[in-house]
Amino acid sequence: MVTQPDLISSVNEPETPALGLWQQIKEDWIAHGRDWTRPGFRAVAIQRFGVWRMKIEPKILRAPFSILYRALFRKVRNSYGIELPYTVQLGRRVIIEHQSCIVIHGDCVIGDDSIIRQGVTLGNRYLDRPFDAPKLGARVNVGAGAKIFGNVTIGDDANIGANAVVLCDVPAGATAVGLPAKVISPKSGDKTS
Repeated sequence: MVTQPDLISSVNEPETPALGLWQQIKEDWIAHGRDWTRPGFRAVAIQRFGVWRMKIEPKILRAPFSILYRALFRKVRNSYGIELPYTVQLGRRVIIEHQSCIVIHGDCVIGDDSIIRQGVTLGNRYLDRPFDAPKLGARVNVGAGAKIFGNVTIGDDANIGANAVVLCDVPAGATAVGLPAKVISPKSGDKTS
């Protein structure tokens, strides 16, 4: 019996990290150049803390951690301009390279080893579909000022150019540039829409 190869990207199957909170934070610290003062590292660490505190039962024991999380989340959002809610499915070693004007929808999926730069928005496209959010695969490189809207899937190893506005799926290994973004084939360099 011949088995079919797995054609589903890692975007469709978010990996549940086997690491504990401190191991995840240490891994993120190393990915951010071992600099705990970087705003991106702080935002990611607080997001990890937010996910961790939701596992505490009963709710009465979780309450003080929730108050602390909300205060830290608001501090990062208001001081650094990075809005990264705990409901985001964040992969391992995700790097937020710079600060300011980074807004990430709470239902987004961001794969392992992805990089997000300043001015990036990952959000919904239509008001009547508030839960539609982008899904980024592993090792996605999102350029400064890029906007990715709606229920779109960005494949593994894709590149999103600076200031691109992505409204459609981007295949694995491809590059999307422009306004609205056009997908450039990774091998031939031909543009497709």
